[in-house]
Amino acid sequence: MSEKLAKILNAATTCIARSGVRGMRVNDVAAEAGVSPGLLYYHFTDRAGLLAATLEHINKQVSKDDAAASPDAEDRTGHFRHLLLDEIKDDADVRRNSVAWNELRACSIFEHELAEPLSRTTKEWNREITQAIVAASEGTGEDEAAVTAEILTSLVEGISGRWLNGFITTDHARSLLTTAIDSLTAGRPTASQEPAAQGLAK
Repeated sequence: MSEKLAKILNAATTCIARSGVRGMRVNDVAAEAGVSPGLLYYHFTDRAGLLAATLEHINKQVSKDDAAASPDAEDRTGHFRHLLLDEIKDDADVRRNSVAWNELRACSIFEHELAEPLSRTTKEWNREITQAIVAASEGTGEDEAAVTAEILTSLVEGISGRWLNGFITTDHARSLLTTAIDSLTAGRPTASQEPAAQGLAK
């Protein structure tokens, strides 16, 4: 993605987090990004296209940030946990993205043009978590991991809503999510335990 497109999508995320989906205007996004409204229509065709692209942009932020922060692929269990826990933390960009995601998700009930892109990005998120669980847990099948992933991503959405509303603190939200992760993955040998297990087998 070009720097200009990323700037536009960050601006759209900011506008949604500030004014909601219904309050977001293409002209406001253009002003926030410092570009002409015509450039937005050139890249995204219409407001619905901009919203769909913004959903996909938000969905990619945590995995991108986590990959940059944790280049060591050996810590696959830590990577899986970070993909979920990094959705809730005291960081301005994380909070902004979470507000925008929750707003887009809520509005999709009534704004049907959001339903398909939201369904697609949610499936991508579930698939990413599924793959991370399989990589982190020796012997876990993809079907089992997919069920766990869907439960955990649903929990993230519910817990983050209470966190954003100020009903629970960041620490408590992360503690609840950690408890859920531990409960749902209890008893599964991690990928880091695989070499030792193979050694014992010999």
